[in-house]
Amino acid sequence: MEPEPRLRRHSWGWNLVRAFVMAVGFVCMVAFAVALAKVTLVPSPASVPLTHTNLHPGSSIRLYFNQPDWRDTIKQVGGNVVLGVPFGFLLPVIFPRTRGFVRVVLMTAFVMLTVEIAQGLLVAGRAFDIDDVILNAAGAFLGYLILGRRLGRALHPRRVHWWRPRTEPARVVAVKKSRERRMWAWRKSDARPTSATKTNAKTTARTQTAPKSLRKRIPSLLRVKRP
Repeated sequence: MEPEPRLRRHSWGWNLVRAFVMAVGFVCMVAFAVALAKVTLVPSPASVPLTHTNLHPGSSIRLYFNQPDWRDTIKQVGGNVVLGVPFGFLLPVIFPRTRGFVRVVLMTAFVMLTVEIAQGLLVAGRAFDIDDVILNAAGAFLGYLILGRRLGRALHPRRVHWWRPRTEPARVVAVKKSRERRMWAWRKSDARPTSATKTNAKTTARTQTAPKSLRKRIPSLLRVKRP
């Protein structure tokens, strides 16, 4: 069985460290939300003639790779991927129920889909692009694979899947084993005869054998010598 991570140990020192890590993750999430709003929800009136809605997955990505300027390709594709990486870092820390590759990707896709819809409906110079959502989800997948999975396992108990048997933490198993050893030693000490029990056994044996000896002596005592 794997040892319990240090950040999940139930001591006041590690609890403070765990609370500090959670607070830092929450602050980073707030800062990332503010930065995401500035990047995606700021109007750009000059870009109105150039924007168009894309509902076909892969069309914008092909357009990015087919253009001659590779720097613009890296900017568009890499920027969307990097924008999704913090989701893979922060979601497993702040929201333990979102741990797992599928959950992180779906949660990121849901958030970015909401952002894209807001862009297309409310922000001038921005348009809905399904490829941006795909690239953001890919970035979240990479972030979770690099660091988010380790952080989630270090801070929170391991998720129990329906296809795996439920396993107890190493600390609980150790406590149960020590309790079983103490019970076994207690039963063994009760089963071992002490000096008091030996004396009691001797007295009971004497009381049980006394009537037999008296029976043997009674005929000789009852004999009367005739003159």
